[in-house]
Amino acid sequence: MLSLFIRNLIFTILQPGIVAGLIPYLILGDKVSDMFVQRLSHQGLHSSGAIVFLIGLAIMLTCIISFAVNGRGTLSPIDPTKKLVISGLHRFSRNPMYVGVTLILIGEAIFFQSTELWFYSLFVFVTFNIFTILVEEPRLQRDFGEEYKTYCKKVRRWI
Repeated sequence: MLSLFIRNLIFTILQPGIVAGLIPYLILGDKVSDMFVQRLSHQGLHSSGAIVFLIGLAIMLTCIISFAVNGRGTLSPIDPTKKLVISGLHRFSRNPMYVGVTLILIGEAIFFQSTELWFYSLFVFVTFNIFTILVEEPRLQRDFGEEYKTYCKKVRRWI
């Protein structure tokens, strides 16, 4: 169990940590520190962005825990779950973790009022979609067969 926790922690830092943390930070550059000094008049946008961010973070963390507990694996395609996860948020979306990461990015774009982050969020979502269709869904079909096919008939890819 400790090994599974450590693997999930590492993959969380490496995958969503880079996609939703490091890259947006690099895109924003000096806007990160300047925003707190110069844009205090936009509290409504900051609050809205923070709320969207926190919802996305909660979704992502819930999925990571569900993958570990119910699926006996990690969020990473190189260390996938051993069991198909169809409970929790996966009852409403086949890819709630990607939805959560996308919401984190949208929250950051709203919070920092950054056009660059909006474009990056769109790029990431399109990339998630392509990866899901071309890589993940065929792998899940191979790994879980009829169980996955039935799941796909009941639950939409995104929302």
